[in-house]
Amino acid sequence: MTRYAVTGGAGFIGSNIVGNLVSRGHEVIVVDDLSSGHEINLEPFPEVMVKNGSILDEEALDSVFDGVDTVFHLAASVGNKRSIDNPVLDSKINVIGTINVLEACRKAGVRKIVVSSSAGIFGELHELPISEDHPVEPDSPYGASKLAAEKLCLAYAKLYDIEAIALRYFNVFGPNQRFDAYGNVIPIFVFKMLGGEPITIFGDGEQTRDFISVADVVQANIKASETRALSGAFNIASGTRITINDLVARLNELVPGQHKVSHGPERPGDVRDSLADISAARDAFGFEPTVSMADGLAAYVHWAMSEADRA
Repeated sequence: MTRYAVTGGAGFIGSNIVGNLVSRGHEVIVVDDLSSGHEINLEPFPEVMVKNGSILDEEALDSVFDGVDTVFHLAASVGNKRSIDNPVLDSKINVIGTINVLEACRKAGVRKIVVSSSAGIFGELHELPISEDHPVEPDSPYGASKLAAEKLCLAYAKLYDIEAIALRYFNVFGPNQRFDAYGNVIPIFVFKMLGGEPITIFGDGEQTRDFISVADVVQANIKASETRALSGAFNIASGTRITINDLVARLNELVPGQHKVSHGPERPGDVRDSLADISAARDAFGFEPTVSMADGLAAYVHWAMSEADRA
């Protein structure tokens, strides 16, 4: 039995990683202050040890990683708008918090850290599809702080006996992703539709996004953790894209009822188009998306409907 730790393990992506690890018989430790995570996400896994604490609290991390093989570092302040509203907190969590995690890993002799980064590090894209060597010109404090976090992890891999992989997520969606006005467009749209509220498309709706199912993101994390003698930064996405208008049309078919749609002004910090080149992750650790947009959306709407019924 291998021991793993997941920071932010009560959150959307973190809880899905926890579920995968538990299903394969591993021992799992979660570090989460529940500022954005939800205890209900971990209820199916009573065997998981949960350390209720912040990555900003160095003492909370003392000894937590003892005997841990790999740390999946997902605890973060997420989103362009949130970072614009509160850039200082964004930087504290994503930069200082990551240093605290790295120091705890170093002291405990952790073999590998897999850190969740973001396509937000790139800023406006100059060419599509975007590869890992594209210029990094973040358009928001969030993008800048996530870039700093992944660079810190890769620096530690050069300085110390630890491997570090930064996974640059594009637009992740799936079960356990709850409504959050700062969050991904899919849960915002779906939960508003389920509640009979109108939805707003910012801009003309022809902007494109590369959406990826959380199941494929979990696969990427696991494969990256299991690949030995590998450090680096990799795009994690579906390698496909759709417009926001197309997304709304698909959701209209999946979510019961008539849905009002309006358009608002473009938001600062939002990129126009997004499409990832995922060949580096495929070559390095065998990453291959398996969940189609149609299947992923259907699964998410099914989960969201059950969640709405329970509320």
